[in-house]
Amino acid sequence: MSLPILKHFTYEHLPTHLKVVSQPICELAIALDQSLPDSPEKSAGLRKLLEAKDCLVRAALENNA
Repeated sequence: MSLPILKHFTYEHLPTHLKVVSQPICELAIALDQSLPDSPEKSAGLRKLLEAKDCLVRAALENNA
């Protein structure tokens, strides 16, 4: 993982019902980081993807509450 933001996409520590939400987003973030050149737009896109991941994990939490 080359950009510091990618550490926030990890999912290994999550329970299974949250891993299934978080893992594909982590894999997408890594693929995008590897395939796109470093730029402010790449950083902004990954930041927004992280925000989306957080929202989706919270949605999964509500489903299991």
